[in-house]
Amino acid sequence: MNMLGKLFGFDPGKTKVRTEIIAGITTFLTMAYILAVNTNILSACGMDRGAVFTATVLSSALATLLMAVYAKLPFALAPGMGLNAFFAYTVCITMGFSWQFALTAVLIEGIIFILLTVTNLREKIIDAIPLTLKHAIGAGIGLFIAFLGLQNAGIIVNNDTTLVGLGDLTRGSALLGMIGLLLSAFLLIKKVPGALLIGIVVSTLIGIPMGVTRMEGVISVPPSVKPVFFQFQWEHIFTKEMVIVVFTFLFVDIFNTLGTLVGVANKAGMLDRNGKIPRVKQAFMVDAIGTAAGACLGTSTITTYVESAAGVVEGGRSGLTAFVTAVCFLLALFFAPFFLAVPGAATAPALILVGLMMMTSVKEIDFNEYSESVPAFVCIAIMPLAYSIAEGIVLGHLCYVLLNLSCGKYKKLTIGMYVLAAIFLLKFFIM
Repeated sequence: MNMLGKLFGFDPGKTKVRTEIIAGITTFLTMAYILAVNTNILSACGMDRGAVFTATVLSSALATLLMAVYAKLPFALAPGMGLNAFFAYTVCITMGFSWQFALTAVLIEGIIFILLTVTNLREKIIDAIPLTLKHAIGAGIGLFIAFLGLQNAGIIVNNDTTLVGLGDLTRGSALLGMIGLLLSAFLLIKKVPGALLIGIVVSTLIGIPMGVTRMEGVISVPPSVKPVFFQFQWEHIFTKEMVIVVFTFLFVDIFNTLGTLVGVANKAGMLDRNGKIPRVKQAFMVDAIGTAAGACLGTSTITTYVESAAGVVEGGRSGLTAFVTAVCFLLALFFAPFFLAVPGAATAPALILVGLMMMTSVKEIDFNEYSESVPAFVCIAIMPLAYSIAEGIVLGHLCYVLLNLSCGKYKKLTIGMYVLAAIFLLKFFIM
């Protein structure tokens, strides 16, 4: 126990080893989709599929392991969704740059992140966000990941008229998602330990006769990372295009990570009275190092994953949870067919129920004080509707500052809030 405490910040008074192991596996299973999705997205711009898969696994395992032993927090990291799409579809396919150019931009972003973390600027950004918005971020992320789960299961689908609509609940992945949701909810009500993990495993098995779970083997040899390893392109680093691309990566990653850390830490009860996260500087440094290392290995921006909330809900409170998740990533190198067989419909119930649990932070918001509740509601609503944690934070903060400024409530605003609002306004003009 002493060794676990020194390595991972494990406290036997707050959690158990078994609980942390279950939490780590649950976190991995809810985010294992990134192994297939990131490979498909980045290969669209000409990157070698096998090499990208290996790079995704190695970078995720390395960053999550660093989070376990350095930050000692129960958070997992992997290539960020949205950022990988910007990498492939915008920078490479739309703007016409090579994937080597995009990797160079990610490396530069990672280096800048390291510098921002060393100077404590990222901590100051967190401190500049009002406490009400920190509670709103947790609730907004709850809706966001529930929306992700509903989409992954096909319960919510695209509709050209109304943007979204209800899928066919009588068959396929949507039906499996509903079965898994009821099963997982039943287990939670009965207070069964590892309810979410059991729900994922059982749903995966139920999906086999339904044709949703497709097993194509169990063990495979990891592909070589050589085709994408350390592939940078330096001749464009001083161009206007590189500055715009780096700024975009930087901005979205900062506020995605910030939102995830605040939201998940809030759910875990880690925030102090002032809304500060313990060892947040170390967490930011891990994120920064992970991004730079990921670029060297050959993948897009590494960020802290909101699916870490699934492990936190299962009781994960220390770096031991992250360590277990990192081990699972490394195992996935050799058991890729098995892990990739877990369908989105099987992990969707966990995301939906975690979303429910994260919504509890709305109780901390004073809805009778409109100068607090309106910005909070904007933040909560924008995250799922704009499909972006970062944009929810941006618009919520801008609303908070402008609303309180116009109402003459100057004492509630700090210099940091003004500076952050100015940066957010500048962001809209630049991007």
